Amino acid sequence: MANEADVLKALEKVPGPGGVSLVASNAVSGINVAGTKAFVSISGDPARAKEWEAIRLAAERAVGEIGGVERAIVTLTAEHAPRPEPARDHGHGHHHDRGPAVAAPRRGIIAAVERIRFIVAVASGKGGVGKSTTAANLALGLAAQGWRVGLLDADVYGPSAPRLFGLHGKPQVADGKMVPLEAYGVKVMSIGFLVDENVPMVWRGPMVSQALTQMLGEVAWGELDALVVDMPPGTGDVQLTLAQQVPLAGAVIVSTPQDLALIDARRAVSMFQKVEAPILGIIENMSYFLCPHCGGRTDVFSHGGARHDAEKLGVPFLGEVPLDAAIRETSDAGRPVVGADPQGAHAAIYLNLAAKVKTLLETQTRRAGPVIVKG
Repeated sequence: MANEADVLKALEKVPGPGGVSLVASNAVSGINVAGTKAFVSISGDPARAKEWEAIRLAAERAVGEIGGVERAIVTLTAEHAPRPEPARDHGHGHHHDRGPAVAAPRRGIIAAVERIRFIVAVASGKGGVGKSTTAANLALGLAAQGWRVGLLDADVYGPSAPRLFGLHGKPQVADGKMVPLEAYGVKVMSIGFLVDENVPMVWRGPMVSQALTQMLGEVAWGELDALVVDMPPGTGDVQLTLAQQVPLAGAVIVSTPQDLALIDARRAVSMFQKVEAPILGIIENMSYFLCPHCGGRTDVFSHGGARHDAEKLGVPFLGEVPLDAAIRETSDAGRPVVGADPQGAHAAIYLNLAAKVKTLLETQTRRAGPVIVKG
């Protein structure tokens, strides 16, 4: 089985600009070997993108020839870190300390997403609250209302989009960009299309962030009204990278009603507020259970906690989604309920949520890059 040392040895034979090897020029910024797959990130000057793309392909060939490596994936990242934003004068004759400035968006990513009207993050403070199912059906709900929609599965450690949408196979590459797969009229991209679902993604934070920027900037999204980003749970590197790199139109927070989930949901709200991303609203998922036999209602995880928190935090409450076997079954089968049964009662719930999000997006202006604030 190959290891990182084998990959480095292979990359020593790949010349970068000026003839110096990628290793000697410190262009290799990350290596991870997972079973028979090798992932490498190399840093290059975005102004010389065509030259660096040729180098990337040469590196991919070199790593692919290593014994034990069946697939090599080499990604390009920007070489130079953006300069921090200067302190701002707020008109009081002195500068206020607003904490560290967020990096300016990378040019390649901005070029890739500038034809997207709204980028919406669907997030949660913890896993297991049904965020990915909500994101998938929210995207389908927006598409059902005539919008051109894409979904980016940004959960590198646990990608769900391939299973949720019933999609398989590798994205095609056209003009140097990956072409997203499509289901029910929604364009979908996920790291799960590139890596077997049984292979664990044992990546450090920088490599995760690099994978996210590649899926944003090196995908042929085309003209979209909305790109729904299914975020990983928590408030870590991916969330900060997204806030740094793209003009977020807003965030939708998903939570279940019980206190433990709501504590984490409040953290997610606070994180997006710190990077000045509008909170479009909170959704209470698994809000209640209706017995399919007797019609009786049970509040399995309590009820109303998300609505109460939304009122307390001063953010919109978008609505409730029940705990129902049909939603779970269609998701597991790769047929999200809005796509599988668009006229059904459960689809109506998501369509109503999507209509609210659509209205909120259309009534606000697209904002510029954020600044992290203390507090």
